[in-house]
Amino acid sequence: MPAIYIVHTVVSLLCSVLLLRAYSQVRKRLLLWSGLYFAGSTLVNALVFMDLIVVPSIDLYPLRLGVSLIAAGMLVFGLIWGER
Repeated sequence: MPAIYIVHTVVSLLCSVLLLRAYSQVRKRLLLWSGLYFAGSTLVNALVFMDLIVVPSIDLYPLRLGVSLIAAGMLVFGLIWGER
């Protein structure tokens, strides 16, 4: 079961790297905001793994929720105001 958390984290990291690399070449702001969202998603997935597998005695849910809110907020900001 822990393998799925690791796979999800690696896939999110790969998406983030690819989007940010594309942004460095093309300079479209939507790529930047999407890459930053996936970077936040990578952090959330790593926190899920830490919370459920590594240190289940410590509740990291509020931290995971906060990071998710910031990541989603960056994506929403980029979708609304990114290409102006």
